[in-house]
Amino acid sequence: MEMQMKKVQELPTPEEMKKLYPLPEGIREIKEKRDEEIKAVLEGRDSRFLLIIGPCSADREDAVLDYMKRLARVQEEVKDRFLIIPRVYTNKPRTKGLGYKGMLHQPDPHKGEDLYAGIVAIRELHTRVVLETGFTCAEEMLYPENHAYLSDLLAYVAVGARSVEDQQHRMTASGIGIPAGMKNPTSGDLSVMMNAIMAAQNPQTFIYRGWEAQTTGNELAHVILRGYQDKFGNAHPNYHYEDLMHVNDLYESMKLKNPAVIVDCNHCNSGKQYMEQIRIAKDVMHSRHVNPRIHDLVKGLMIESYLLDGNQPSSGDVYGLSITDACLGWDKSEKLIKELAEIVD
Repeated sequence: MEMQMKKVQELPTPEEMKKLYPLPEGIREIKEKRDEEIKAVLEGRDSRFLLIIGPCSADREDAVLDYMKRLARVQEEVKDRFLIIPRVYTNKPRTKGLGYKGMLHQPDPHKGEDLYAGIVAIRELHTRVVLETGFTCAEEMLYPENHAYLSDLLAYVAVGARSVEDQQHRMTASGIGIPAGMKNPTSGDLSVMMNAIMAAQNPQTFIYRGWEAQTTGNELAHVILRGYQDKFGNAHPNYHYEDLMHVNDLYESMKLKNPAVIVDCNHCNSGKQYMEQIRIAKDVMHSRHVNPRIHDLVKGLMIESYLLDGNQPSSGDVYGLSITDACLGWDKSEKLIKELAEIVD
C-alpha cells in the first residue's frame, strides 16, 4: 500500500537558505561574543544569572520586535546581574497535534500553512532581533532537522518535555555548539531528562539530513525543570528546595559536566497560571540564598512574557497578546526583572 502522504513543495536545504538569506555584517561577531558570555555563566566563570524570557510563541514580527526593544533597554539596566536570552519560539508543540504550530508553519496566523515562507520568516525575524537589539535568542528544537536553518543565529536551544526522550533530539543536541536545555518529561520522570543530558554531552554518530553525522558532544547540555502531570492530569511543581537538592544529587551521581538548572516558572510549575511566575521566580531566588549548593546549581529562570497579560484565541488579532499560553504582560515583567535584580546574588 502506498504511503498516504503528499509531497507539497520541496524545501531548500539550510545551506541553500543561508546563501539566499546571508547574515548581515556584524551578526557573526555579536553571536560569538554572546555565546562565550552564556558559556561562561553555565561553566561558573561568570556570576551573572540567566533570564530566558519572552513570548510563549513569536506569532507576529512587529509585536515581537517591539517587545525585544523594550527588553534590550532593561537588559542595559541590569547587565551586571542578569544576562538575558530572549525567547523567540517560532515552532510550537501541540499536545493533540492540532492548532497553531508557530511562525514556521504559519507566517501569518490567520492564513494557511506554508513552510517555505515560514522558514524565510523565522530566519528574517531572528536576524532582525540581532540587528535591532544585539540579542541572540532561544528557540525550542521541535524539529531537529530544522535547527540548521537558524544555527548561525541562535544562542540557546530547549528540548521540550515531549521530545526529551527522542533519540534524534538528544543526538542533535550533542552537536549544536550552543547550550541545550533538556526539560523533564510531562510524566516528571527525572531519569529521562538526566539520560538525555548524558546522551547530549557525549559524542554521537547518527543520521542527520541524509548524512552520516558525527558530533563531539555538548558539555553545556543541562536541566530545565518545568513541573509535571500525574496520571489524572493534575499539574505538580518541581522547582522547590527539595527538588533542586534532588537534581543536585543526580548530577553528582551521574558525574555530568557543568551541572546547571534553569527553572521554567510557567507550564506545570505554575499550573499555567501566568501570574504565579512572579512568586515562583522569587521562591527559587530564596532557595539559592539559603544553600550554596543550590546557589551554584541554579543558573537561571525561564519566564513567559509578552506585551499584554494573558492570552487570546489563535484567531484573535490583539497586538502583543499571546495566541498560545498565557504570558505575563510587559509592565509586570519589567517590574519583576528589576525586583529580581535586587535580590539575586
